Amino acid sequence: MRDCDRHIVCATGELPPGARREVPVAGEYGVTVFNLGGEYFALRNKCPHKGGPLGRGRIRPHVVAAAGGYAFEREGEIVKCPYHNWEFDIRTGRALYDARYQAKTYRAAVEDGQVVLFSE
Repeated sequence: MRDCDRHIVCATGELPPGARREVPVAGEYGVTVFNLGGEYFALRNKCPHKGGPLGRGRIRPHVVAAAGGYAFEREGEIVKCPYHNWEFDIRTGRALYDARYQAKTYRAAVEDGQVVLFSE
């Protein structure tokens, strides 16, 4: 098994909660690193549905049916592809409404005050 490549993304203060940053690594599409309340997650910047720039999509809550209308869950944890509006869980990369699709995920962590991305 090949060792992962380690990439310093930025200082933690440069990527506050709710923010994201594109990193030009791991192939032609790059990776987007997201800060969800101080936890860092990374997705390939390519929608597995039709190849749109997933990391550039709108970040939103999960909308669910509720008595008399709808409700919002998991605020800021869903990214919506800008091409066809497919929604993906930022934490897992899974498509919300079709389990056959999943965006590739990468490990991201904090080391010595820096956000670090680990790619293959």
